[in-house]
Amino acid sequence: MNITFSERSQRFEAGIFAVLNEKKMALEKAGKTIYNLSVGTPDFPTAPHIMDAISEAARDPENYKYALTDRPFLKEAVRNFYRKRFGVDLEDDEIMTISGSQEGMAHIALAMCDPGDTVLVPNPGYPIFSIGPQLCAVNVAEYDLKSENDYLIDFSSIPDETADKAKYILVSYPLNPVCAVADDAFYTELIAWAKKHNVTVIHDNAYSDIIYGGRVGKSFLSYPGAREVGIEFYSLSKSYNMTGCRTSLVLGNRDVVKTFSNVRSQFDYGMFLPLQYGIAAALNGPQEGVAKQCRDYEERMKTLCGGLRSIGWDVPDSKGTMFVWAKLPDGYQDSSAFTMELMERSGVIVTPGASFGSLGEGYIRMALVLPPEKMKEAVAAIGSCGILEQ
Repeated sequence: MNITFSERSQRFEAGIFAVLNEKKMALEKAGKTIYNLSVGTPDFPTAPHIMDAISEAARDPENYKYALTDRPFLKEAVRNFYRKRFGVDLEDDEIMTISGSQEGMAHIALAMCDPGDTVLVPNPGYPIFSIGPQLCAVNVAEYDLKSENDYLIDFSSIPDETADKAKYILVSYPLNPVCAVADDAFYTELIAWAKKHNVTVIHDNAYSDIIYGGRVGKSFLSYPGAREVGIEFYSLSKSYNMTGCRTSLVLGNRDVVKTFSNVRSQFDYGMFLPLQYGIAAALNGPQEGVAKQCRDYEERMKTLCGGLRSIGWDVPDSKGTMFVWAKLPDGYQDSSAFTMELMERSGVIVTPGASFGSLGEGYIRMALVLPPEKMKEAVAAIGSCGILEQ
C-alpha cells in the first residue's frame, strides 16, 4: 500500500530535542556524565496546595465529564490575579483557557487567518511561533531581532506593505531564546504601530515571573489601548512548575477570545476540571514561592554565566526567562556542530541557536534547570574538555 502524506507534514523533521535526547541516551549508555541544559523543563517542585487541589478534584467522579466551559471559580481567580499582579481588570468574556501556550500558538491562526494570509513572527524566536501558522497554511513573514538593538523590534525595518497585509504580529518579552526584556516605551510604540497598520498583537507572556536585575515583569494588557489591538497568552507552566498539566490562558480582546473559543470548541470540550481547580489554586494561593523561584533562577544564571566567563567564554548575563543566550566561542560558526561536539567532549547538552531561526545561527541556548552546584560542575566540564582552546 502506498501511503501518502500532506505536503505540510513533510516540512517538519524530528524536533531538535528528540535528536539531542537520542544522543544523550547513547552517551549515558557509554558511561558519560551528562549535564542537560537543553530542555526548559523546570526542576522545581509544584507547590503542595496546587497538587492538593488537583488531587482532591480528581477524586470527584463528576469532574471526569466534559467540562465544556471555563468554570466561574476559575474566571474569578484569573480576574483577581490579573488585578493584583498586573493592575489589569478583566471581564469574563475576556478570559479563556487553552491546553498550554504551545497548543494555543499552533491554533490561533485558525481563528485569525485564511489560507494564504500573512503573519509576522520573530527571528530568532520560539519554533511554534512560525510552525503554528505554517500548519494552518498561513504565510510567515519574519521580523529580525538583532543584538545591537537589544533584540527589540525595530518597527521601521518592517516594510509598510508587509505590515499592512499582516493579520497578526507575534510578540514575546521576556523572549525565549534570546532572554531580552522590553520596557514601557516599547509597548507604547507597539500598540501605536498595531493601530496604524490594523495588525492584531498576540503577546506571549510566559516569563513575566522570571525576570532579573530587580525588574518587575508586566502584562501587555496593562498598557493603554492594548485590549483594542490584541490578546495575551499567560502560561502557568514555568511560574508554577506545571508544564505537564498544559494550563495556559488567553486574555484580552473579547472578539478574539470569542472567535478563538468557538474554533477550539470544534476539537476541544473544555479543560479537564481538576486542572481548572489547579489553576485557581495557583492564582489564588501564596505567591512568595514564585518570587523565591525567580531569585533561585537568577542565582543559577549568575553561577553559569559568571563561571563561563571565568574560563574564557564571554557569555552575558540573561535579563529574563529561564535560559541563557550565548554566542559561540571563537573559532566556531555552526551552532549544531558545536552543540554535538560540546556534548561529546564535556557531557553538557545545549540547544543550537539555529533551531530558533536563521538569525539564531552562531549562538546556543542553555536552560537554567540545574542547581548552582551542578552548574559549577558543568562549567568545570566545559573548561576541562578543551573545547574553548580551539
